[in-house]
Amino acid sequence: MFAPFGGSQWHSGLLGMLKVGFNGWFLERPETGTGQYSRKILDALTTRAEVKVLALGGRQLPAGKALLNIYKVWFENALFPLFCLREHVDVAFVPYMGPPLFSPKPLVVTVHDLIPFLFPEYAYSPLVKLYNFLVKAAIPKACLILADSAHTRKDVIGFFKVSPEKVRVVYPGIGEEFKPVKDEARLRAVRERYGLSGRFFLYLGGFDRRKNIGLLLDAYQILRNKLGNQAPVLVIAGKAPTRESPALLNPLKMVRERGLEDGVKFTGWVADEDKPSLYSMAEAFLFPSLYEGFGFPPLEAMACGCPVLASRSSSLPEVLGEAALLLDPNRPEDWAEGMEMVIKELDLAQSLQEKGVERAKIFTWESAARNVFSILEEAARRGSP
Repeated sequence: MFAPFGGSQWHSGLLGMLKVGFNGWFLERPETGTGQYSRKILDALTTRAEVKVLALGGRQLPAGKALLNIYKVWFENALFPLFCLREHVDVAFVPYMGPPLFSPKPLVVTVHDLIPFLFPEYAYSPLVKLYNFLVKAAIPKACLILADSAHTRKDVIGFFKVSPEKVRVVYPGIGEEFKPVKDEARLRAVRERYGLSGRFFLYLGGFDRRKNIGLLLDAYQILRNKLGNQAPVLVIAGKAPTRESPALLNPLKMVRERGLEDGVKFTGWVADEDKPSLYSMAEAFLFPSLYEGFGFPPLEAMACGCPVLASRSSSLPEVLGEAALLLDPNRPEDWAEGMEMVIKELDLAQSLQEKGVERAKIFTWESAARNVFSILEEAARRGSP
């Protein structure tokens, strides 16, 4: 049995009386970026407004992926609008790209990126294609649309054919836990936990095709051919898939094909509390992604005092600014050169560390929630589009 309304929560705010219907589908999925965004925005909003959250009763979800997807559509297009109507909210807020086709209240939706539409391999089934069709029809009906970056805003305006005036940039924040770790005992424990020794480069950020892992391995191969065992180990963090799919690569296979088994270390799944330590110990954080709507991992690394090498693509130059070494995501030789520079030129590494820490301070959840709250108030005043 499902309890679509029984899991709702009432949060009494301090700075106003705006009543917000909050789509909480991802609140119980903290392992996802959207889940973290939903939770952080909700937690920060509760100090500023009266917020009502629609959540499923516990984890009583349908068994089977197809049935779950069907229920998600029902949740977004029927249960959530009915909840907003029943609770007489002033504005409905969907913190991810899953708005209802019809909303009884002024609707605000956050678009983190356009990956499902820009990369065909993600539309892997008829159900996904149908869902994308519904989203494409629903997005233009929102009163106001939030985008994680100016790059995403441009994508939203162009793809959904909406007025530029209704799409606003609200940068997400990064958690306060991301800061340089200097506790030697803590660092040593993390090294032991993941079997790390000596100097290492770090990659963390997923294994789908747009992440461009092949370029990273090609660049590391070039560096190893030049420096041999003097090159730091390449640590690839996260649970690596063992099979390929249209959207996912098999990095284990890719490492074997390049003969890099003795230079690449896979950590497996990494606990959130260990990430600051990994960032703090790395010689550099490598992020060759071809497309990001925002880009959390390189900012987290910066906040921890780790030099960052990132792609000169999509939103990354906008978000990282001059605090990262930005490289062509199609030229592995440039990445090999950048990796060598950051381990040999101490002034460069120190400059990237200092600039990165300062840059990361710009992005806070308090600031994000303040901007979201202002836009929700505006939507409530304006009414439905």
